[in-house]
Amino acid sequence: MIELPVVSTEQRTRRPDWLRVKLPIGENFKKVRSLVDEYKLHTICQSGNCPNMGECWGEGTATFMILGNVCTRSCTFCAVATGRPNEYDTDEPRRVAEAIQLMQVKHAVLTSVNRDELKDKGAEIWYQTVRAVKEVSPKTTIETLIPDTKSNWEALYRMISAGQEVVSHNMETVERLYRNVRPQAKYARSLEQIRRTKEYGQRTKSGIMLGLGETQDEVFKAMDDLAENGLDILTLGQYLQPTKMHHEVIEFIHPDTFAMYREEGLRRGLKYVESGPLVRSSYHAERHVHV
Repeated sequence: MIELPVVSTEQRTRRPDWLRVKLPIGENFKKVRSLVDEYKLHTICQSGNCPNMGECWGEGTATFMILGNVCTRSCTFCAVATGRPNEYDTDEPRRVAEAIQLMQVKHAVLTSVNRDELKDKGAEIWYQTVRAVKEVSPKTTIETLIPDTKSNWEALYRMISAGQEVVSHNMETVERLYRNVRPQAKYARSLEQIRRTKEYGQRTKSGIMLGLGETQDEVFKAMDDLAENGLDILTLGQYLQPTKMHHEVIEFIHPDTFAMYREEGLRRGLKYVESGPLVRSSYHAERHVHV
């Protein structure tokens, strides 16, 4: 095992200096927020309490969350509301496309809540949203961060066939912690979804949070599993507890350890690894289009 700095148990209640972020300010931030409100859209930046919202919105970019803001899953790490979602909005693809066009973004990230109650898991709205964006902004590249389709491979193929440049599906954590962190998901099923996405011909991406109680060896195994199943791009970031009701932070991972994980991921066959305390799935996503 590689020995690198960690943060002691006594320090866990206080975030280290390397996790401090800038407050969201500036005209671009105000413009993005205004467009999100005007078009009645949801963003994972807000719903997920992303620490990079100020930076990304300040640069005029945002990750749009489609299919509502209520999830059918109850993952213990996630700040998105869980429960019974409302009927989905068939006009949402148009509104998302118009907002992206007005923002004039070069690269857009789309994600969604899980909609397990829908027969197609929301695949048709996914398809229509990507197509709508491409129609009005043909030069905009797109990453779709899609949910677990529960082995509904027909739904998966519909989601990923709309012309997006990157397809992402997050593993979120190591295999041992799935029961506590992602109780309605399965480690092997998510790996298979990534493998099928790669076999379909797409550029594949996934993300893992650190600090939930995983060991270094478990992270290395997850990297090996992802590389063996065709993953191109991996993001690694520090887990931050949204509320006291969510999974606690077991450890704050030192930046040097994140740097080590990046080198290990590349050594184990991944094409690109974005690794750092504040890295999130869509952070610097524009860099991942041509990997």
